[in-house]
Amino acid sequence: MKLKSKILIIAGSDSSGGAGIQADIKTVTTLGSYAMTAITAVTSQNTTGVISITSIPAKEISRQIEFTSKDIKPDVIKIGMLHSTKVIKSVLKSINKIKAKKIILDPVMVAKGGTKLINNQAIKIMKSKLIKRVTLITPNIPEAEILTGTKINTVKDMVYAANILLRLGAKNILLKGGHLDSKIIQDIFVNKKQISIFKNKKIKTKDTHGTGCTLSSAIATYYSCGKTLKKSCDMAIKYVNHAIVSGPKYGKGHGPINHLNTINIDKKFR
Repeated sequence: MKLKSKILIIAGSDSSGGAGIQADIKTVTTLGSYAMTAITAVTSQNTTGVISITSIPAKEISRQIEFTSKDIKPDVIKIGMLHSTKVIKSVLKSINKIKAKKIILDPVMVAKGGTKLINNQAIKIMKSKLIKRVTLITPNIPEAEILTGTKINTVKDMVYAANILLRLGAKNILLKGGHLDSKIIQDIFVNKKQISIFKNKKIKTKDTHGTGCTLSSAIATYYSCGKTLKKSCDMAIKYVNHAIVSGPKYGKGHGPINHLNTINIDKKFR
């Protein structure tokens, strides 16, 4: 398989392999592109929760971004876990320095087990500066509630929150509806020109660890290959749904999904 594009992932590491940098690399690779990384934090976690988070110095994160991009220029940047104001400021400075144009931001705030992954001051900087700089932001409902200060109980509330994000400077939003109590998941793609709703049947499972990381990396990969942003979101949602359905059922808590669901192994290697 010939590599289609180059993606730089700026995110935290997940020792259990289901989310974060590990999920991002798997996603980008299985969809046929080349993954590069700038690690923002190292977490010790498994499917039952996070026991520790070790920050990478902000200067070191900038070095990873800038030195990597100087040699291999990314087509799209995907940003995940940014846990402090120092980290957000250094990432902003670096993406401006390398003149990055296409950026997908997954505003990671809380782990599946409930551990908070970002402080309040960092959330303020994300709201005031970072979301204006990126191409697309992909919050789930709890993240959108934090960013907009509103309560989301219905699809109408989702549209209202997305419009607040537009007023804050976001160019495009994919607000994920998986947290609503409904048999159908409605994910909403919004910008100043359109509102589109992707409807999919909710899959009953607790094994959804890393779905947000995977989705944003899949969007970044499809977008880097020339698909429109809306089409990239649609294709990425389908990829994640297939990954959930074919999940390996590992671990005692929120298990991982199957990132390899797009790969067909050649007969001679079976």
